[in-house]
Amino acid sequence: MKKFKLKEDYITLGQFLKAADFISSGGMVKPFLEDNAIFVNDELEARRGKKLYDGDQVKIGQEHYMIIK
Repeated sequence: MKKFKLKEDYITLGQFLKAADFISSGGMVKPFLEDNAIFVNDELEARRGKKLYDGDQVKIGQEHYMIIK
């Protein structure tokens, strides 16, 4: 499991995807979410504005991240 360190209190899923290098621009968020199953805390998530907080877990394919403050 990889750790992703927050700089603020939260990060949106779209911002996380860009910061974690899954996409290169914000315009790619919607197509990426449509084409990939993303789980936040073991629940399927497709909202780019979903807020991720300290302790949340994100799974995209074989990649697994823990959000930490």
